Amino acid sequence: MKQPSPAIVAQSAVRRLPRVALLLLCAAYVLPGFLGREPWKNADIISFGYMFELATGRTSWIDPTLLGHAPDFDALLPYWLGAWAIQLAPAWIPADFVARIPFIGLLVITLLATWYGVYYLARTPRAQPVPFAFGGEAHPTDYARTIADGGLLALIACLGLMQLSHETTPALAQLGFTALAFYALAALPYRILLPTVALAIALPGLALSGAPAMGVVFAVGGALIHWTDTPADAEAEGRGLRGAVLVILIALAAAAIAAAFHTWHWRLEPGTGPGREAKSIARLIVWFTWPAWPLALWTVWRWRRQLGRRHVALPLWFATVSLVTTVLAPNPDRALLLGLPALAALAAFALPTFERSVSALIDWFTLLFFSGCALVIWVIWLSLQTGVPAKPAANVAKLAPGFEPSFGWVAFLAALLATVAWLWLVRWRTSRSREAIWKSLVLPAGGAALGWLLVMTLWLPVLDYARSYAPVVQGITSRMDAPGCVEVFGLTRPQIAALRYHGKLDVRNAQIPSNCPWLVAAQDLQGSLPMALNLRQWRLVTTVRRPTDQRENLLLYKKR
Repeated sequence: MKQPSPAIVAQSAVRRLPRVALLLLCAAYVLPGFLGREPWKNADIISFGYMFELATGRTSWIDPTLLGHAPDFDALLPYWLGAWAIQLAPAWIPADFVARIPFIGLLVITLLATWYGVYYLARTPRAQPVPFAFGGEAHPTDYARTIADGGLLALIACLGLMQLSHETTPALAQLGFTALAFYALAALPYRILLPTVALAIALPGLALSGAPAMGVVFAVGGALIHWTDTPADAEAEGRGLRGAVLVILIALAAAAIAAAFHTWHWRLEPGTGPGREAKSIARLIVWFTWPAWPLALWTVWRWRRQLGRRHVALPLWFATVSLVTTVLAPNPDRALLLGLPALAALAAFALPTFERSVSALIDWFTLLFFSGCALVIWVIWLSLQTGVPAKPAANVAKLAPGFEPSFGWVAFLAALLATVAWLWLVRWRTSRSREAIWKSLVLPAGGAALGWLLVMTLWLPVLDYARSYAPVVQGITSRMDAPGCVEVFGLTRPQIAALRYHGKLDVRNAQIPSNCPWLVAAQDLQGSLPMALNLRQWRLVTTVRRPTDQRENLLLYKKR
């Protein structure tokens, strides 16, 4: 028996979101965080360190290391992408920026694949709204585009996407390839060539980015859903069993690639680690996936009679796999990141079932929250620039001693334009386009983009000072009369990568004899230094303090 659709949508409610506005929103979200900053601690500069080692020929492409340390992730492709970009770019472009260019592309792919994935799911007959007795219901294609716009807005609005999607780490590569796999499985009933190519890129990409098992599980579930619920209006070549077999074959090929490159390892730990911290995991899920998770739950409830249909089943499968992995994985936030495109898709299908009161509640909460955040950001920036009010600047001075504020016209104008755009968006939302079903997610997405852009423009100097290792490295090299070869003892991988890149130093392990005239050691390991090295041949030159973290102070020695 055909179950009724809970969506009741008129043609007037499927107005297309203006493409210029949508593209500007995406640009305002994607570019800040990639432009104008230094590599940050910890995961960001660690990943860049491996890329820099590969690009400069200091390590193996198949088994990359950073002064003998292997990566946390059994990933290769993300490091290759950054290294290839460094090698191909002109020498006058900073290597840390060049390494981010492929990751800008991965974030763009994430947004684009999510839009098209939701679009093809919304095209299925069971996802369509109820037909009216005398006509006037939404046209299928217009409805699908509107739901896809809502899905993209829901993804941008997710709070957990901000930082992790702007780091040059394997996590962003995994996110991009997951979104690409989601699109391929959603579009396979309607297209065959492009989804097949996308899946042939996505699954091996996941296999070489540290998530081969998740890629295979995504594909197996997607193949089953494709086989059991192929839409009646699907193209013949992408239907049923043949499409499912194609997906399984690509998944097996991806698994073989992971095995060949030794990236297939079981990392889930049911009995230990984050899996036992139920409260912290719950808090992570609540804030990380906000505001998509309440909308996704609403979708599951309102579409409960069609949970087996692909427009609900496919994103629900991706989201469930991600949530289970989040509970068991040693890096829960990185695992949860992969579920955001699917949660955004589920959130989009809640939009045609909303009542006006629910939409108004979302608008008011979002308006107050993001306007308050923007006000705080501006007040702290104003305090740093002028000293008025005095307390915010004093608090920053305590957290980042030695920081000297600077004024940048480009950052100021970008922040000002973003704030004006937010005020215009609030006015537009409260006065026009009340019928468009994506209206409830305009303010959450715009507010998330506003907050991220303000932080990455107005606060970027102090964030660079606090999270970059460049000031520490400068403090070391400024005391060297001839910077060059340096031995290190007890340093972390971020510190080693910073000495390599910022200091342009030939970094070597102090426990392996060499003729380096300089030694850099971690201050917190000063007590064990005499037991590991012969300090009679070294003279302490200075202690270089990291202003925002006293645990990362470094000692500089010179050979007698």
